[in-house]
Amino acid sequence: MGDRPDAPSSNRRRRLLGSLAAGATLGTAGCMRRLRAATGWESVTPVSVGIKTLPADADPYALRVAQSVAGWFRAAGLEVSVTPVAPEELYRQVLIRNDFDAFVGRIPARLRDGDGLYPLLHSRFGSEPGWQNPFGYANLDVDDRLVEQRTATGEARIEALAAVQRSVARTQPFSLVAFPDEIRAVRDGRFDGWHGSDFESPLGYLSLGEGSRGAASEGATATTTATATPGDAATLRTVITDRRPTENLNPLAAEFRWTGVLTGLLYDPLGYETDSGGVEPWLADTWEFETEGDRPRARVRLRDGLTWHDGEPLTAADVALTYALLSDVTLGRTTGGTDTATEDDAAVAAPRFRGRSSLVADAEALDSRTVEIRFTDCTAAVAARALTVPVLPEHVWRDRASPASVGGVDFGATSEALVTNNVPPVGSGPFAFERNVPGDRLVFERFDDHFLADASPADLPGDVDGLPPYERLDVTVVGTDETAVSMVASGDADVTGTAVSAGTIPRIGRSEGVDLVVGRSPSPYVVGYNARRPPLTNPRFRNTLGHLVDQRALVDDVFDGYGWPAATLLDGTDLVPADLRFEDEHPVTPFFGSEGTVDVDAARAAFREAGYEYDDGTLVERD
Repeated sequence: MGDRPDAPSSNRRRRLLGSLAAGATLGTAGCMRRLRAATGWESVTPVSVGIKTLPADADPYALRVAQSVAGWFRAAGLEVSVTPVAPEELYRQVLIRNDFDAFVGRIPARLRDGDGLYPLLHSRFGSEPGWQNPFGYANLDVDDRLVEQRTATGEARIEALAAVQRSVARTQPFSLVAFPDEIRAVRDGRFDGWHGSDFESPLGYLSLGEGSRGAASEGATATTTATATPGDAATLRTVITDRRPTENLNPLAAEFRWTGVLTGLLYDPLGYETDSGGVEPWLADTWEFETEGDRPRARVRLRDGLTWHDGEPLTAADVALTYALLSDVTLGRTTGGTDTATEDDAAVAAPRFRGRSSLVADAEALDSRTVEIRFTDCTAAVAARALTVPVLPEHVWRDRASPASVGGVDFGATSEALVTNNVPPVGSGPFAFERNVPGDRLVFERFDDHFLADASPADLPGDVDGLPPYERLDVTVVGTDETAVSMVASGDADVTGTAVSAGTIPRIGRSEGVDLVVGRSPSPYVVGYNARRPPLTNPRFRNTLGHLVDQRALVDDVFDGYGWPAATLLDGTDLVPADLRFEDEHPVTPFFGSEGTVDVDAARAAFREAGYEYDDGTLVERD
């Protein structure tokens, strides 16, 4: 409390407090705080946390999760607000401006091989925009282990990743809520292959086959109109609840891209990640890795005859430009507008694909079909992740390295590559852009000059065996997942392209000709904390918050059982150590309470141990 007060002052305060204790009622925490100020006691500040999340019409679970978590935090004495924010604005605030205390949402990373933890958690990315370390998390031990796993092999790599997971579970840059089941309604008969496919990947859509009532049985012929009609077997009709893909097709725009499914149909990568965590060729015909010093180097040979949707040839120069652009969207230009970079210039990396692009030291076109890619310190297995980024056309994107301009005002190092909506896009993928109605509709046409038309199924990853049977992909935006299911049930759509809530399952089950497709998502819901802001800078504070998230209750009450709790983002892989397997409760931060009811005494004791106090039931910290 500072220096000892003089006797008269001390006596006066004791008399005042005594009279209040004898006859006055301190009805609110505000009264107590005013009393402290009046008596000269040091002031206290209530601990508050604002939670931002998506509205109910944009996500089936996020708002309900946020409201439940807010209730548990309040029971422990925190002042908590929950603010629904439209998707584009939420991701702009969280991923670009870092303007949040906490957010509830999904982490889009696919972490099968473990290296995805590097961009998500390493402190070097804490000041960069995008999904790389949006928490501002800084832990030197985790940094060291993340670097180690990039160069280690075998048991040494497994142990490095285990150490990362243990530290993260203890220090809680986020509280992992659950991995949801992906629930979709699909129209039976028109196409097959729905069950068992991963529709968070473009390969899921490319692996669909012709159903029993498909084009062949209906005698459908190719059409030139972009208008889909009910029963038109040449068109795959998907309905989504996220309007953003209809407005922006820039694969680098973090606030518009939660997944890369639609842009993945427009843009091809050199290779695709497999279920086992490896990478298989796609645009690449072959690649060979060798070691140069202690670093890997890959010589990648492209398939013959590749072209962009506008007819221009796709060459190794496009690949080299892609990696240069991902590493620096200004391509070395200074903010003064010259083409000569100085040692004071800082590269502006693209906010998406940052972890993968950080593996690449440089890429050089050796001839029209061969590119040599040199990597940073890592193993060849880790380096192969960098081959899964979308390849961009040099003749379109090179000019986008110029400074972004709005109303004639340049914005320095922010380049057009990051702000363009990229409509219409020029890609090389199996589907080409046909047209869009922002906020309402998006239409792609099959690109019949794609290499899939002639590729051998043995050369392709997953269950893809060529171009899909449908000639057009028609995407319609609706307001709710209930409406999306109704469109499939009525025959106006073939699939709910965005996953729907468990609450729609009875409607799906009652609908004739509609199948329920359920698959486990690799993208979990989390309560993400901004470790740049007090009191969330305190790992003990975050650890206690972790004890106030009842994952079992959330899975039962919010996800209706269609999800599974976990203690680590690598759950479902063989990289999870035995001591982090989620059994009946979280092994590191078990819930303070049971069946969704907080044990207030346990929560208060933990916060006091973390250095906080209570004032009439409100968690406070001293000023």
